[in-house]
Amino acid sequence: MAWIGKVAGALLGYAAARLVGAVIGVILGHQFDRGMTARSGPGSRRGRRSRGGRYEGQLGSRQHVFFETTFIVMGHLAKVDGRVSEEEIAAAREVMRRMRLAEPQTRLAMELFNMGKRPDCPVAEQLERLRRHCGGQRQLLQTFLEIQIDLALVKGAVTPAERELLSRIADGLGIGRLELVRLEALLRARHRFGESQAQPAREGALEKAYEVLGIAATATDREVKTAYRRLMNQHHPDKLVANGLPESMMEMAKERTQQIREAYEIICEHRGIK
Repeated sequence: MAWIGKVAGALLGYAAARLVGAVIGVILGHQFDRGMTARSGPGSRRGRRSRGGRYEGQLGSRQHVFFETTFIVMGHLAKVDGRVSEEEIAAAREVMRRMRLAEPQTRLAMELFNMGKRPDCPVAEQLERLRRHCGGQRQLLQTFLEIQIDLALVKGAVTPAERELLSRIADGLGIGRLELVRLEALLRARHRFGESQAQPAREGALEKAYEVLGIAATATDREVKTAYRRLMNQHHPDKLVANGLPESMMEMAKERTQQIREAYEIICEHRGIK
């Protein structure tokens, strides 16, 4: 009976937090039902394993929670300063477009986004759930935080309320404040680099390329190569998906690595690095 978890979750969730709690309860109950089905079917613990020794059911659950939490927290972040702007809605839809979601997935993503806008949405609990499912996959949690920072940057200036929430999100994921500042600086650099690449003369592209790699123009050739390899390793799409990034988000990861590669190539061309 693969419906017991959903029913129980909905009832318990409604009792705790009314409609929002019921929706969260159904989501959690769905995970319970899937786990029960997996344990009783051919794809149980003794079934196939994914790369790294993880079971495919565990990996799928991590991807599912990552997807849910992404859009719930995006909705909460968009609403935290009082009003969800057209730019923020457009940014959320752009994420969905880049993920190439099917229509049912897009509807679910918007439902989760709208759920996150509610003042009583249990965001802290959802972040704890994500952290628990991700285990020690720090790069996966960092990727999640980058998606949220990107949304905050879409308007250009991050409001005090948004900055405070981003700090709480980072805390909830076990990411320090200094790392949050570093990530915001890198993402701002990537935005500026993307804008410079769109200009015919690629004005200021070299300076912005160094910013994308997070290094100074005075860095040695060896430091340039080290920074490039580190960033490519951190953002490699296949590695992220293997660790729990939803496959639908692979295209976004590919865009990031492509930008890092372009920045590196500009620096190499300028320096004559082979």
